[in-house]
Amino acid sequence: MAVSALSRLGIADKIDQRTSRLSGGEQQRVAIARLMVQSPKIILADEPVSSLDPAQAEEILKLLTGLADDTGGVMVASLHAPDLILQHFTRVIGLRQGILQFDIPARELTPSVLEALYDLDRDAQI
Repeated sequence: MAVSALSRLGIADKIDQRTSRLSGGEQQRVAIARLMVQSPKIILADEPVSSLDPAQAEEILKLLTGLADDTGGVMVASLHAPDLILQHFTRVIGLRQGILQFDIPARELTPSVLEALYDLDRDAQI
């Protein structure tokens, strides 16, 4: 199962290497391979594609959301890439300083909503 998961992620050749010796992107893919063999019902992912190039990020998010769908589970991810959010998620929650700013369908995520969220000079909530 492990070799199959690593193969799907393009790093089967790294199976005999210590994780600490892998690049940041490879370490992220190892963590995702671990998820794949566990078939979790809930996936909590903190910036799961931050160390990956855009093509790899796209592929990994497809795998993760597909894994959640296949197991009948759910995925909650922290991302700072609106384009990836819009492509892979149906709902978006915006937090600023730990305070909920919005909880909306992804299709309602607009540039103005994002600008208001990331405007750190304002105290106003969205």
